[in-house]
Amino acid sequence: MKMFLMTICSTLRTLRISFLAAVVCFSLSSAMVNAAEPSSDPDQVRGGKELLGWVEWVAFAKPSLKLKAKLDSGATTSSLNAVNLKSFEKDGEEWVSFDVLNSQDQTKMIRMEAPVVRHARIRRHHGKTQERPVVKLGMCLGSVYRERQFTLVDRSNFSYQVLIGRNFMRGYVVIDVDESFTRDPACEETGMVEKAKRK
Repeated sequence: MKMFLMTICSTLRTLRISFLAAVVCFSLSSAMVNAAEPSSDPDQVRGGKELLGWVEWVAFAKPSLKLKAKLDSGATTSSLNAVNLKSFEKDGEEWVSFDVLNSQDQTKMIRMEAPVVRHARIRRHHGKTQERPVVKLGMCLGSVYRERQFTLVDRSNFSYQVLIGRNFMRGYVVIDVDESFTRDPACEETGMVEKAKRK
């Protein structure tokens, strides 16, 4: 675009159409500057996708739970911190129960249960593989609610209990790496809409 602009301006000057050259060059330059400047609106949506920071609050539907999450475009599948994992059978299907640290009261755990949809084999940094159960959970991020797969793993040594991967964000979310905690989760499915409005 820059080269195209320079070519037009040079041609017009060569033809000695000085006034017209000035008008055309000024108009094209203004258009390029305006197109290059990002919007300062924190609530902007790019291409129909919600713009969020690299760390945000998220909310789960069942049970009602609010946690800090890191948005990671390098991760294929989302993951959730889960301790005290126990497998059991329910209605002929494999289920798993696990505890999640309550971010509102870190002395307490919240018990969750979900059917296992598959098992994922993860290769660790030291070369060994680890098998993790994968469950489908409903989660709200900003105003985006989706039911997606989460691998369950002990993330107690990590700063954030939830890692949001591409399987949740694809087609819905754009990450602004300069921002964090831009908005609270506000989805009807998690009952967080009214709470967000009251803040």
